[in-house]
Amino acid sequence: MPPPPDNPDPADTGPDDIALMERIRGGDERAFALLVERYQRPLLNFFARMGASNHDDDLAQETFVRLWKYRMKYQPTAKFTTFLYTLARHAWLDHARRQGRFAGFFARYAEEVPTSTDGGLRALRKDMDIQTALDALPLRQREVLVLAVHQGQTYEEIARELSIPVGTVKSRVFNALASLQERFRHEP
Repeated sequence: MPPPPDNPDPADTGPDDIALMERIRGGDERAFALLVERYQRPLLNFFARMGASNHDDDLAQETFVRLWKYRMKYQPTAKFTTFLYTLARHAWLDHARRQGRFAGFFARYAEEVPTSTDGGLRALRKDMDIQTALDALPLRQREVLVLAVHQGQTYEEIARELSIPVGTVKSRVFNALASLQERFRHEP
């Protein structure tokens, strides 16, 4: 029998998500720690792709706090990740609302700061950075694209999570990809 791998993937070992949630409902902190370990990295990726990379740790933590808080409301009628990303989306939207309060300040600050003091490196990095392109997408398009491409959710899962028809998910993904393609077509 071959030896176990040095760094097993936590998503491939142990009880499934539904079994863990059942244990978490009973207050099992060890089961909760397993879910945190399993989904910490995917949540960090989700928040970074949604444009909150400076706050991704805080938002992941907020999502897990909400998971613990709403553990009794979880119903295994859909995949666990649908429930988790619904909580993550709400944490992100709350964060975005809070950040909106400071938008006026940042806009005024940007007007007062010189446009470039980096010898053009910022412009070069912007041209190469997909995150900049994602940030330019309308929120609804960015959201479905991140969930579909980066989080690997199906259109049906996204539709349930966002409470919109599957056709709307498909059209938003299509429009997001078309916008990105158009943007990169015009990049020098």
